[in-house]
Amino acid sequence: MFETLLSLIFVYLFILLGYLAKRFFKEQIDNKTLTLTSVYFTQPFVTVWGFSTATLSTEHFWVPLYYLGIITIVLLPTLFIAKLLFDDPKERSIFSIAGFVGNTGNIGIPLGIALFGEGSVIYTTLINIANVFVVYIIGVYIYSRGSFSIQKSLFNIVKIPIIPASVIAIVININHIQIIPQIQEFLKMGAYAGIVLQLFLLGSFLYGIRIKLLRLPLLIGTLSQKFIIVPVTTAILLSFTQLPLYVQGVIFMEMMTPLAVANLNLAALYDCRPQETTTLIMLSTLLFIPVIFLLSQVISNFYL
Repeated sequence: MFETLLSLIFVYLFILLGYLAKRFFKEQIDNKTLTLTSVYFTQPFVTVWGFSTATLSTEHFWVPLYYLGIITIVLLPTLFIAKLLFDDPKERSIFSIAGFVGNTGNIGIPLGIALFGEGSVIYTTLINIANVFVVYIIGVYIYSRGSFSIQKSLFNIVKIPIIPASVIAIVININHIQIIPQIQEFLKMGAYAGIVLQLFLLGSFLYGIRIKLLRLPLLIGTLSQKFIIVPVTTAILLSFTQLPLYVQGVIFMEMMTPLAVANLNLAALYDCRPQETTTLIMLSTLLFIPVIFLLSQVISNFYL
């Protein structure tokens, strides 16, 4: 557990660097430029490199399918509940999707190694890939709907390059096309740059946030959804499957990871209250530190 916390601390250092950069240079650091660079240039590297790190087999595909199935089952009633709870379309969009876009990569993958061992990497990588599709298809549409029409929101999905990049990466993987070491290193450099830029971007948005601007219903609703409703529903649904307890535990863990920085990317890109979204990400990330201890107990008692 100490190694897990130490890993998270070093991850948070990049967030601190982004915060300090914005604090010292203020308007010279353009958050919009960082967002566009991340979404359109570096994030596709993260996905393509992730696919190139492990060879996919048929049995592995069940894990992301279960993950996507659970997301869909919980998301549908959430969309209806959001209309009842929030009159503001932007708050409705944030509540509808933010809790489903967890940090399955930067936090989920190293946490899986700490709790389950290196055998979990293939599963956490696939879940992270599935989460990419949740973010850049469902997430793009819902965040867009906070500011744009249905037609414009659908067009925004097509514009995001990470989806075609993912399809190309899947084709390369399942056809066992060899990537020469030089290109592999190139993809790795781009992926690491993308991860660092994401964390740096979060830190820059943290500067100047006003927690008081975040309305209490949105705060309680989103965090309750993230740390109570989604994981409890996941545990119940997984108990009816034939998946090994070990794999169930990995999925359960990934469902409890804090809000991903990708929420901020889309909120900023589509003008859907990025400051409030940043506050939710920050609070969920801080709350996740004590949650880790509870999570480790649940996994050791029920899934290992």
